[in-house]
Amino acid sequence: MSFPDDFYNERGNVSATEDELIALKKKVAKLKRELNRIRAELELYKKEVSKLSNPPLIEATLLDILPDGKAVVKSSAGPTLVVAVSDMIPKELLKPGISVAINQRGSMIVDVLKGLEDPYVKAMEVVERPKTRYSDVGGLKEQLNEVREVVELPLKNPELFKELGVEPLKGVLLYGPPGCGKTLIARAIAGEVGATFIRVVGSELVNKFIGEGARIVREVFNLARKKAPSIIFIDEIDAIAAKRVDIGTSGEREVQRTLMQLLAELDGFDPLSGVSVIAATNRLDILDPAILRPGRFDRIVYIPPPDRKGRLEILQIHTRKMKLAPDVNLEKIAEMTEGATGADLKAIVTEAGYNAIRAGRKVVTFEDFLKAVEKVMSKRAGATYREKKERLVQVHTI
Repeated sequence: MSFPDDFYNERGNVSATEDELIALKKKVAKLKRELNRIRAELELYKKEVSKLSNPPLIEATLLDILPDGKAVVKSSAGPTLVVAVSDMIPKELLKPGISVAINQRGSMIVDVLKGLEDPYVKAMEVVERPKTRYSDVGGLKEQLNEVREVVELPLKNPELFKELGVEPLKGVLLYGPPGCGKTLIARAIAGEVGATFIRVVGSELVNKFIGEGARIVREVFNLARKKAPSIIFIDEIDAIAAKRVDIGTSGEREVQRTLMQLLAELDGFDPLSGVSVIAATNRLDILDPAILRPGRFDRIVYIPPPDRKGRLEILQIHTRKMKLAPDVNLEKIAEMTEGATGADLKAIVTEAGYNAIRAGRKVVTFEDFLKAVEKVMSKRAGATYREKKERLVQVHTI
């Protein structure tokens, strides 16, 4: 290190003060730290460039390990391959069914993908528990109890079945007209039971790629086992479980493959493993008999349109937070809405609230409900409804 000329005296000795030397040492140390930071940053950029220049890896499923140490994998790109295994991978990690990464040429397994879950299937998991409770289900107490016996009891008290030596039922199928509460019951079960809720719509399992629908079904049940206790709710199951035909298009054959995978999963899982299945459909008549037999969906529950008492319960549920005028008689509204479903009654309550808002009132009157009933129900029941409504209005005004 060289110093300025004025740092030296006539004899050539350093004349800098001790404070100046300390400041110079600090400056040198700071420059060294800066140099180390720049070198570390350079190494990071070199690694990033190396990653960008490397070809991408292909995800595959390990099927089997051969006696010579090679592995049979099913590539996500399509073909089944026999590949070598990198010496860097511990042999105990290689088990059939796990996800692995193979290089671009498909000649070697270079990594084990731990905990890999299909994001499409992962999105089916309902992370936040629904806020629906059993008290929100009106007019279906008997049906709700049947579902609770199949779904809730084995999840909460599996030891009871083990002690008695009884195998619990695997699944329950709900059927009935649209809007009568099939999905509502499933949401209430999910809200009350502290279990993972996985909601699948039947049409989501239909895929144009061969074998993709069956793979999604398999992944859904694998996710349910990992997240146990869990409930799988398959809505509109008739999209994949319609009666099979001998001759059909390639699309129909793919739907049949998906159905067969679903049947295999229903047969294969242990009912005491913490997984229960609920399915719903509007068309029981078109379902394949294979899915209705005992051992798959053991209990089939009809969800009917509500009767007069049920309609009153539903109206009371939907109006419990609503400000009602003294003249509102929910019993008369329940009587004049014969044939209405739970969804219709909810629409009537909502429309009555809108009628009050349009009129600038903060209280909902009986007249608001009459207008709402007329709007929602007139198309459903026609002249019969209008005659009944006029008669009930006359009784109400007397």
